[in-house]
This record gives sequence, structure tokens and C-alpha cells, in this order.
Amino acid sequence: MNSATPALPASVLVVCLCAEWCGVCRDYRGRFEAVQAKFPQAQFLWIDVEDEADLLDPLDVEDFPTLLLAVGDAPRFFGPVTPQLEMLERLVRAQIEHPEAPALANPAIVALVARIRAEKKTP
Repeated sequence: MNSATPALPASVLVVCLCAEWCGVCRDYRGRFEAVQAKFPQAQFLWIDVEDEADLLDPLDVEDFPTLLLAVGDAPRFFGPVTPQLEMLERLVRAQIEHPEAPALANPAIVALVARIRAEKKTP
């Protein structure tokens, strides 16, 4: 491989943490999938917090929808959001356009990204 060859950008991971019983989450899922279609270079996952409680432990997700965005193994955003298509688009676009942005330092969130990448076989 030529050293002048640019490195491939790190993969962007977009995870929505929701619950099946949550009406807001059910309504948001269609918007989430619409944004997914606009960013085929990113990996989108929908994770039900009750079905995947072991994956999320020790983190508790109490507000829905909660998003986790990561570039490579580095988490960049973790928190509840308003269920708006435009907000999700802006967050995803920011990760793609600015992969050098600082990562979150919370070790529990860093570990969650690693578990999701391993268990969900994400690139």
C-alpha cells in the first residue's frame, strides 16, 4: 500500500436507544429510517433498551429517544434528543463532516460503543 494513499474515514455509528412500549419511539422510528436512507455511509442501529439490557449495562436509559453517535471507536454524542428528523440529520452530518471532533471521555459510553461494535458486528 502506498503511504500517499489516504486512509479510509472511520465508520460512523448511529444508535437509537428506545423501548417498544414508548409511543414517541414508535413514531420516531420512521424518521430514523428516513435519515438512515440519506446517509448510506453510516451504520444505523435501533436497539430496544429492554431487549438489550445486558448490552447497555451499567448505563440506564430513561429518556426516549436517546441517541449514541460514534466515529470509529470514539463516542461523540450520547443523550436524549427531540424526535425531529432535522436534528438527527444535523447530528449525523456533523460526525461525517468532522471526524476529528473530540470524543466523549465517559468510560461507560466508550465501553458501550465497543460492546455494540463487537456484538452487532459493526465495522
